[in-house]
Amino acid sequence: MTHNAINAAIENVSRRHFLVKSAAATGALSIGFQLPGIAGAAPAADSAPEITHWVVIEPDDTVVIRIARSELGQGSFTGLAQLVAEELQCDWGKVRPEYADVNMHIRRNRIFQSMSTGGSRSIRDSNEYIRKAGAAARQMLVSAAASQWGVPASECRVQDSVISHPSGKSTTYGKVAGLAATMDIPTDVALKSPAQWKIAGTSPARFDVPAKTNGSQIYASDVRLPGMLYASIVRSPVFGSTLKSYDESRVLGMRGVKQVVADEDWVAVVADNWWRANKALLALPVEWDESENDNVSSDSIMQFLRTGIDATDVPVARKDGDVDSAFANAAKVVEAEYHSGFLNHATMEPQNAVALYTDDRLEVWCGTQNGEATIASASETSGIPLENIIVHKMHAGGGFGRRGGHQDYTKQAVKIAMAMPGTPVRLQWSREEDMRQGRYRPVSLVKLRGALDKDGNWTAWQVRQADQSIIITVRPNMIENGVDPINTRSFADNPYKVPNFVNEYAMRNPHVPPGFCRAVAHTNNPFYRECFIDELAHAAGKDPYEFRRPFLEGTKDLPLLDAVARQIGWDKPAPKGVHRGIAVVDSYGSYTAAAVELSVENGTVIDVQRVVVAIDSGHVVHPDSVKGQMEGGVIWGLSFIMHEEITIDNGRVVQGNFTDYPVLKLAQTPKIEPIIMPSGGFWGGVGEPPIGAVIPAIGNALFAATGKRIRSMPLKNHGFSYKT
Repeated sequence: MTHNAINAAIENVSRRHFLVKSAAATGALSIGFQLPGIAGAAPAADSAPEITHWVVIEPDDTVVIRIARSELGQGSFTGLAQLVAEELQCDWGKVRPEYADVNMHIRRNRIFQSMSTGGSRSIRDSNEYIRKAGAAARQMLVSAAASQWGVPASECRVQDSVISHPSGKSTTYGKVAGLAATMDIPTDVALKSPAQWKIAGTSPARFDVPAKTNGSQIYASDVRLPGMLYASIVRSPVFGSTLKSYDESRVLGMRGVKQVVADEDWVAVVADNWWRANKALLALPVEWDESENDNVSSDSIMQFLRTGIDATDVPVARKDGDVDSAFANAAKVVEAEYHSGFLNHATMEPQNAVALYTDDRLEVWCGTQNGEATIASASETSGIPLENIIVHKMHAGGGFGRRGGHQDYTKQAVKIAMAMPGTPVRLQWSREEDMRQGRYRPVSLVKLRGALDKDGNWTAWQVRQADQSIIITVRPNMIENGVDPINTRSFADNPYKVPNFVNEYAMRNPHVPPGFCRAVAHTNNPFYRECFIDELAHAAGKDPYEFRRPFLEGTKDLPLLDAVARQIGWDKPAPKGVHRGIAVVDSYGSYTAAAVELSVENGTVIDVQRVVVAIDSGHVVHPDSVKGQMEGGVIWGLSFIMHEEITIDNGRVVQGNFTDYPVLKLAQTPKIEPIIMPSGGFWGGVGEPPIGAVIPAIGNALFAATGKRIRSMPLKNHGFSYKT
């Protein structure tokens, strides 16, 4: 559903009318900040004692800060609250964040702006308008106090939710909140410089950690409602195939089974607990229609990608200089092909949702990365207007892109609930269903050529990509001249100042559904790029670190590269038997570099001993969260390069659980040394950038250790394993 369609369904009323009535009814301050083009409309407050926007200040000085983005373990619940509180100048000890109400967001004309959590954008995209919301709120509170005292607002001071005047008068936010709520929101507010920050830029205890560590956190998988039933589901194992038949008579007599619900490409069993539902589902005779996709395999998909590499004419994403002439005059030409397979998100919490449907109302409980996508999917499936749908956002047990725009589990849960009006139903995918019905990071095949002159200088390079487009499935208007701008990242936007360069892109879309997966193209393209540059360095007879430096002069990448080289001790011999690799990657508005040390036992057992990773994200709101994201990114990257791969046979996913889709174990995690280097002046992402450079740094260190150039992931396919 488009934003215009959402907006058309919303009745606008005077925001001032709303503020005055809510203040009179509750004594609480409800404030928000609107940028130009965002309607400042709100519904009448007659039916609710309290309606809020970004900030609510209660009579006891509690500050409630609404968070529109999702908490997925990255710390947004705390970091976003810090930015608001910094400008509000409130007592941090009395801050309480809560999710912004999705239904309110719709009824009030998308008042919270974006609710999407992906692309490392939570803070970098919303920092300005939420800081302005805090600053506007502070001005309103000060103006309210000043009007009560009959003094100029400019003479008042604020600290920790206390407003004071040189005359000795003082009050608290909670005492003037009701009056402040009746005032117009200032639209021209000044923001603090980072040098003035007292809350932002520090690392207070995160709001999401205690409940997660003591076991009290309630995820969607934990939701229990009176009279709730449970559903287990199976979808067509061959993507794109449809349901042919099923025999529900074989399971309806089983203990606890209540109903069988089916749709075009799935069938679900509903029972009084999930175990019984799943056991019945496994016993349910189901047949699927056959299609040409039944014969697809990983090998045939690779052959399909090969047609892109071998094509005579493909779209060009970027071209600099005269590549043909540079290669014709090269003293040495280096060529290589790299490839990688599908990857799954493998969230610890499989996909799930709870739905309660009646004829004119729908409620959904789920861990989502995009509340708007969830409510739109629920409305599309049920036919119920957006304003009659309540989405209860929960912290998600892992997201990584899977719980964003692809809301298949929400649609399924709603469809099942519609078959049982008035009964809450929790749909829970099995681990096997979660593994085999993913939206996978695409496979790719890349051919690279590099030119060196007689002195070993890098003069030209050519990149030919053949891969599956994600963006064409969700935003086809972003495709220009046949090029996917997401999949060409790290190549089309590479920072290396080589005079002659061309990036060619051949889109090849198999039937396996693609999806955004944490760091997306920055999980494979940096592996290809940085390992190939390592190949060029060795072909030129130069040190890989020194080889890169002149081509990065004047970029923000170079200080990061220098920092990890310095920290790892690149200028000194490594310990005996230890080998190093290095790489640099910028992504999601930030700049990163990584250096690793590893050894290899018996030629195949890799012991990653040390990983140094540096990031420049411009500004840093919560340093400890940034450090945690860097450490998590390293672990994620190590798992990708060693273990993870989804393969296809007879049109369907082979892997079904962590037994055949292993992820990195705690015992395999090396020493990780994060370096945070904020240079200021911009807002970069943090959740995904640390992944990119770690993967090729491992590949380059492995070459240094073995003399073997590995050009495909995962490494387990080449006989390697991590030491435990």
